[in-house]
Amino acid sequence: MPAPSRLQIATSSLERLLKEESSYHKELEQGQARVHRLETETSNDENADYMLRQEKKAVEETKAVFPSMHKRIRDAATKLEQQLNENSQTSDEGVVRANQTLSLARALLE
Repeated sequence: MPAPSRLQIATSSLERLLKEESSYHKELEQGQARVHRLETETSNDENADYMLRQEKKAVEETKAVFPSMHKRIRDAATKLEQQLNENSQTSDEGVVRANQTLSLARALLE
């Protein structure tokens, strides 16, 4: 099996970052749901305030990840574009996959 090309590596890297960004969005939604649940439920638990603060802190930490995540995606997309320009005469499925991944990244960053 031949070694992966630079185009394949750049494509895989961008795909991984897009999946990671998606998982952070899911984590954020779940955290916000937990915060909402803790805010709305009435509990005699002395630990409830602490749990609410911890969940809010986790949500804020997750939100803080997005700016650096988007920068990493932009950098990976730029690298992939450079690889596509270098391999412009190639018309195999690797180029198609790279273009699809690049369009997903552009849509995310808009």
